[in-house]
Amino acid sequence: MKPFTELLNLDAALRKIMERVRPVIETERIRLEEALGRVLAEDVESPIDVPPFSRAAMDGYAVRAEDTYKASRENPCILKVIGKVETGGIWKGKIEEDECVEISTGAPIPMGADAVVMVEYTKREGDKVKVFRPIYPGGNVSERGTDIKRGEKILTIGSELKPSSIGVLAAIGRKEIIVYRKPRVAVISTGYEIRRPGEELRPGEIYDINSYTLSSVIELNGGIPIRLGIVEDNEERLEEAIRRGLEADMVVLSGGSSVGSRDLLRNVLERMGEILFHGIQVKPGKPTLAALIENKIVLAMPGYPTSCLSNAYLILRPILRRVARLPPSRDLKIKAVMGERYVPSLGRRTFLTVSLRDGKVYPVFKESGAITSMSRADGFIVIPENRDLVEEGETVEVYLF
Repeated sequence: MKPFTELLNLDAALRKIMERVRPVIETERIRLEEALGRVLAEDVESPIDVPPFSRAAMDGYAVRAEDTYKASRENPCILKVIGKVETGGIWKGKIEEDECVEISTGAPIPMGADAVVMVEYTKREGDKVKVFRPIYPGGNVSERGTDIKRGEKILTIGSELKPSSIGVLAAIGRKEIIVYRKPRVAVISTGYEIRRPGEELRPGEIYDINSYTLSSVIELNGGIPIRLGIVEDNEERLEEAIRRGLEADMVVLSGGSSVGSRDLLRNVLERMGEILFHGIQVKPGKPTLAALIENKIVLAMPGYPTSCLSNAYLILRPILRRVARLPPSRDLKIKAVMGERYVPSLGRRTFLTVSLRDGKVYPVFKESGAITSMSRADGFIVIPENRDLVEEGETVEVYLF
């Protein structure tokens, strides 16, 4: 066995990795339907005005505003209705003095009109309409280009495409967009005792959990998981699997990162590249190892499912988002009251999974090997290295999953 080298705190460990991260530079052209959550690799300028014509903002009557200036409830102005225009249609005539055209919301403003009187302020009588309230020029009209001007830069390179961004691209008629490609992350499970779900378990064996949870975190944070299967605890086979994994942009392994006699990963990674750190001051998840091989980050996560998934959130997620050029994730936080006392481990920052019940939080952490410590949790609280007690009734900050 080799003991852990000097343990780093989480912030220092992340800094060490982030200094060596290389964001993807390759791009691809994709359809607008596939663009949600992707990162723009081009500035986007509008080739058209939006809206491309002046249109009615209300149902009512398109008028010359000056014909309504003297209108009132007691003395309405009377206009002649000479046509009707629906959304998607067009009226080809021209409105003259004391004339109007019935119009629907979104329909183009007819020539000669400069305002729309809302139908609520009118009364129709045959081909005449009484107008009970004056309107000003431009009233209830969305002018051409009021949303987006032709030639206006509407999205910039490096922007994450959100639903509103997709709407803007659709508004200017873009069918395709250039984005940075998604980073590919090789996922490897290690251990003689690991079996694929569906296989028969023999004594001492367990099903592979970590490759599935890691792959899920990767997909949720802009990456494409490349699952390379299960590798036995053998240095030659581990090295072979890692070399295959280096065809991707990152490699993430689970198991073999501790200091037991079969935890061979450190030996392999030292031969292949540079060890960035081995061991971090967190609970759960201390036995985490990071290396740099061929300028690519290789992360070796603890084999215990809770430790592995916890560190996937804390370490893999921010690294992957940097590689993918995505902005840092925004954690949703709430304040709540501890429902019971908890005694943490001194000297290690503790990420305690908790559930919310009746406005209070309760620890659900069982042990690092219990995946239900995560699946039954609503979030986690962070307990600093120097705290030796969290009292019942104490207000804490909960990071929600």
